Amino acid sequence: MKLEQVLKELRSIADPKNVEGMARFGINPEGTLGISMYDLRPMAKRIGKDHELAAQLWSTGIHETRLLAGLIDDPEKVTGRQMETWAADFDSWDVVDQVCSSLFDQTKFAYPKAVEWSEREEEFVKRSGFVLMAALSVHDKGASDKEFEKFLPIIKREATDERNFVKKAVNWALRQIGKRNLALNKKAIKAAEEISKIDSRGARWIAADALRELKSDKVQNRLVERAKKLR
Repeated sequence: MKLEQVLKELRSIADPKNVEGMARFGINPEGTLGISMYDLRPMAKRIGKDHELAAQLWSTGIHETRLLAGLIDDPEKVTGRQMETWAADFDSWDVVDQVCSSLFDQTKFAYPKAVEWSEREEEFVKRSGFVLMAALSVHDKGASDKEFEKFLPIIKREATDERNFVKKAVNWALRQIGKRNLALNKKAIKAAEEISKIDSRGARWIAADALRELKSDKVQNRLVERAKKLR
């Protein structure tokens, strides 16, 4: 499918009424067509993997074409330079989350970028680092615990960032690491307890929310059952 065809189809299903509702959820309304992921995912499936088209879609600057680009790009062809270029363009949390959890986390650069971006000052780039940590915790089934243990001191270090889109991603990363297995659950709980003692409103929220889930019967029972199956 060519760029012109994609743009024509997207514009045919655009709904300006949805833009206002999306803005209420913190999604940047600028350059947004008002199309949901419910409509974008089937479209991405029809298109299939297409690295060149993904680059063209990203360059348009339209919110939905960037979401679509993250769905159809080939992670094997993504370069570190491309990741930096796209990250510099991030201007909405949903684009960050979709691109990082549908594409960037499948690249060979995912782990180093998670660490590198966690130190960046730009709000959405920093969020990207922690979304990568969360996504890797869920998707990289074969990774060792040590890979995720390395993230915990970083999470603790950045827990004082009060910016909404950063602290929510920090919290997300901590919770996902802690839901991976029993060993990491204990380490994540310990990290959360340490974070709770930091004199920061954001840190206290991150810790309280994470501890509530990680210590819950639902999570504990699931991790115990998972451990039994692996014996």
